[in-house]
Amino acid sequence: MKVKLMAFAAAAALLTAALALPAWAGDLNQDHPRRAEVNGRLNNQKRRVNQGVKKGGLNKKQARRIHREDRAIRKEERRMARRDGGHITKADKRKLNRQENHVSRQINRDEARNGSHAGGAPGAAAAVPATPAVPTAPAAPAAGSATGQ
Repeated sequence: MKVKLMAFAAAAALLTAALALPAWAGDLNQDHPRRAEVNGRLNNQKRRVNQGVKKGGLNKKQARRIHREDRAIRKEERRMARRDGGHITKADKRKLNRQENHVSRQINRDEARNGSHAGGAPGAAAAVPATPAVPTAPAAPAAGSATGQ
């Protein structure tokens, strides 16, 4: 009798654990609006960093640091979601947005420091028109001007 009771209790415990596992084991409710906003910003920043490296606005060391910070934010977002049943609270979103704002400003500072924040190549000077190699003929006076009548 005691053995049957122990087996029943063990089976009940396993069933309870199996049913409760999905609630805290995975990233449930990834489509929740606050999670979608936070993750959308992280994806946008990842794109900005990759584009910055490609165009020369960020060097690889800066990109690695920013990607590391973004991964930490994403990890924290997942932890917060697991803690709160698959969504993040408004307070969690505010905290994550502050962290993302800091990373976004860092991207802007690094690009400006490298001289390409305005979209140009790093260290590029303002474009100066080149002088033509072949001299051109003088322009004809405009019609109706005092010198051409």
